[in-house]
Amino acid sequence: MPFAGFRSFAGPRAFGGPRVRPRPATSRRLKSALLASAVSVCLVAASAPAAPLGVGDRLYPYLGNPGYDVASYDLSFTYPGSNTEPLRAVTTIDAWTTTALERINLDFAHGAVESVEVDGEPAAFASAGDDLVVTPRDPLATGSWTRVTVRHTSDPVGADGRDGGWVRTADGLAMANQADAAHLVFPCNDHPSDKALFTIRVTAPDGYTAVANGLPAGVDREGGSTTWTYRTQHPMATELTQVSIGRSSVVHREGPHALPIRDVVPTKDRELLEPWLKKTPDQIAWMESKVGPYPFETYGVLMAEATTGFELETQTLSLFEKDLFTEPGYPEWYIESIMVHELSHQWFGDSVSPRTWSDVWLNEGHATWYEALYAEEKAGRTLEARMKAAYGASDRWRAAGGPPALPKPPQAGQKIGIFRPNIYDGAALVLFALREEIGTRSFEQLERAWVQEHRDSTATTDDFRRLAEKISGRDLDAFFQAWLYGEKTPPMPGHADWETAAPVAKQARGPASE
Repeated sequence: MPFAGFRSFAGPRAFGGPRVRPRPATSRRLKSALLASAVSVCLVAASAPAAPLGVGDRLYPYLGNPGYDVASYDLSFTYPGSNTEPLRAVTTIDAWTTTALERINLDFAHGAVESVEVDGEPAAFASAGDDLVVTPRDPLATGSWTRVTVRHTSDPVGADGRDGGWVRTADGLAMANQADAAHLVFPCNDHPSDKALFTIRVTAPDGYTAVANGLPAGVDREGGSTTWTYRTQHPMATELTQVSIGRSSVVHREGPHALPIRDVVPTKDRELLEPWLKKTPDQIAWMESKVGPYPFETYGVLMAEATTGFELETQTLSLFEKDLFTEPGYPEWYIESIMVHELSHQWFGDSVSPRTWSDVWLNEGHATWYEALYAEEKAGRTLEARMKAAYGASDRWRAAGGPPALPKPPQAGQKIGIFRPNIYDGAALVLFALREEIGTRSFEQLERAWVQEHRDSTATTDDFRRLAEKISGRDLDAFFQAWLYGEKTPPMPGHADWETAAPVAKQARGPASE
């Protein structure tokens, strides 16, 4: 996700999740520690009135829910042909309970719930904050295989004023769920520590095309409408869900190793956008040369006619604003490097997902690293020069947004507020320092090993440190402590002449200031 307000060239989108412009072990085992602290809360809440829960994430404490591990989602949406009324939807969740539960909390807001069933039996439900609290007829024992079915609406109305969820396009809808907005669309365990398989069905009037994460699994036409079904072959975090509904064309081609590539573009702009679409296979091949095989069953870009201010690495189908490719003023090398930024997230952030949102520097730092490396190799935009500039700004970024692995929480009403420069070029700067510290050969081995060892799973900053120490044969605790958690930027290994600029002091504001 590129960071809004932070671009690396002097242009209309210059410097700045979502890459915002100029801007943003197994899953079950790995998340157990995160859930453990919240289980006691769940057990106490079971005999109390319905209350919202969370898994204790430092940045988004209300996200996720303890007591169960989702194995799969089955999502069905019926689009009415208009963005002014809600979609009808059914969400089915299959999960294992990890503790005894009298109630099941799901993250869900901005939709009306018609009914809930647990294991085929009607269940009571109530809203509590952004949670849907479900009370099954009988308590669930530890280790139960449980199916929860929720019939609800999914409302795009008001989407323009929200940080994520449904995004209204010129001819339909798309999704932007990072970091905490999937639960604005469907009931879920909305935290990246709980990845699951997805089946997504979308019914829309004839004339519309629907595309979602994963591979096509059927098209059914009946009575003036069409239902498209897609399934993922790899687990996915809820924040990476994508559904595109519009008057679109799906453009097919092959990538490396016969990888199926499908791009989704407005039909009227199909020919205009083809010069950009055809670049993807070579970009995938370039990424594979750096970190190894592409980790999923398909890839493609979704070019949406919408105003978001960012691009987003939704799994197997990255979201882009169409005007990135059509507005004058963006150099070709810059557009291509942003494409590579979102592509690299398929390895860093999608296949290997952050265990907590404080680990998001691993996503964005790596995506920014390969964006910059691609610009160096393909367009002569020197990586070292970019990192030197980042070093000069690093203390300011840390003061404003926190150290890369200890980002400040988002401000109220700014849910994507964690996507600041400190986790983009600030985090890429950490990777540059690490390469200088352990050498290029060890660094490149680390990058390949990281995405192999944690594929289809979640991982933490400590996991990255331990792997770096294993591969380099060095104790790197002091290095990572200083670079990832320090308030000040440490000296750059091998570049004693690099200097940081002092943070700008905040000035007093008058009573009329905002």
